[in-house]
Amino acid sequence: MAIQIFILTKLMEENNYPYKLKKQISVLQPLDTINGLTESKLYYHFESLAKQGFIEAKEIIKEEHRPDKQVFAITEKGREVLPKKIYKLFENADTIGSMVIGLANMKYVDRDKVIGILEKKVYEIKTTWDKMSKFDRKHFMEPGQEVLTDFIGDYANYRINSSIQYFERLINHIKKEEI
Repeated sequence: MAIQIFILTKLMEENNYPYKLKKQISVLQPLDTINGLTESKLYYHFESLAKQGFIEAKEIIKEEHRPDKQVFAITEKGREVLPKKIYKLFENADTIGSMVIGLANMKYVDRDKVIGILEKKVYEIKTTWDKMSKFDRKHFMEPGQEVLTDFIGDYANYRINSSIQYFERLINHIKKEEI
């Protein structure tokens, strides 16, 4: 979903062709290191977005001794679906790292709606952790495993509290329009 959001946001800025976007992505990070993204998968996402009516071919650039370049533009349907895709990304994300493409494109969404999604996520994390922390760990451990149980519990506590703190910081940055 993130690559489709990337494509749609780039087409919001200007008409573009897949190879040019591939080069832009590759400047940031080698294509093959981005969640298994390959050049053929990038082209697949362009085709998929076109089939759904979110983008359309506008022109074909022909150059001698070079492959034709099909230039795409975002459609009105694509403009309408972009914010929905970004909201869905936020809803499905487990970490802030998986929200980066959405955070980088906040100008296409309602900040209050994103804040609501993130606040709900924090509430769910806190509620789940509160329930889990009330379990008596002694029932789940074998004799002699107290140190391991305490270690794992401390680690989980650290991870959960860190996540909550970063989500809360993110919410504050969005509220202040710093992101």
